[in-house]
Amino acid sequence: MLQVRGLTKRFHGIPAVEDISFELRPGELCGCLGPNGSGKTTTIKMLIGLLEPSAGGVWYGGQKVSQNLIQYRSRIGYVPEEQHLYSYLSGAEYLELVGQLRCIPEKLLREKTSRLLELFSLDGDRHQALSAYSKGMKQKILIAAALLHDPEIVILDEPFSGLDVNTALVLKQLLRRLAGEGKIVLYSSHVLEVVERVCSRVIILHKGRIAADGSVAGLRDLTKLPNLEEVFSQLVVEQDTERIAEEILEAMRR
Repeated sequence: MLQVRGLTKRFHGIPAVEDISFELRPGELCGCLGPNGSGKTTTIKMLIGLLEPSAGGVWYGGQKVSQNLIQYRSRIGYVPEEQHLYSYLSGAEYLELVGQLRCIPEKLLREKTSRLLELFSLDGDRHQALSAYSKGMKQKILIAAALLHDPEIVILDEPFSGLDVNTALVLKQLLRRLAGEGKIVLYSSHVLEVVERVCSRVIILHKGRIAADGSVAGLRDLTKLPNLEEVFSQLVVEQDTERIAEEILEAMRR
């Protein structure tokens, strides 16, 4: 079980995330929602050990992860929001580098790399430099790299960004299967429809705090609203979105 207790992060004294607590269990597919600036990416970076909390902490299997961060990170597969890749490497070379860092045996690594490139329809571009890849192709490489070592915890920040329709459908099924195999899956997104269809649970962040935490059906029942978009709007949207859309149209017509 992955436990977050009183997690807080301040930048120059200003809280980006403030005193949040939740638990993620094996087999759970949890969506993390929130508007820009709500603290989603900051929370994820603390969860994977890229940012040190200002207060609180993360526990996995009953042990505080900061006590053995290298061992904890070896159990995580992470797809970042931003595509930071070594652009001079080919797709195959990048996966091989990641696999070597993950200490995957050479023969097994070659087999896994070749199979994943094939399954993500990248085999024909395996020797092309990543600088020549489209955004969607780079996203496939990041997803493959995150899964290469069969992690226990899978954390994805906007994983559908740039993906074609077929790959997006595959990823939805894959997320369900990963949870079905007992892995902990946390998926952060702005796409409410995908979260509603895929996730068994959703955490909604607003201004660095948890605004809601529960099953999609439970949140709908609690707020008496028909879908997750309406729930999200009631909990965190402070602007009159319909009025703003109308005013944008008016500004366009001038």
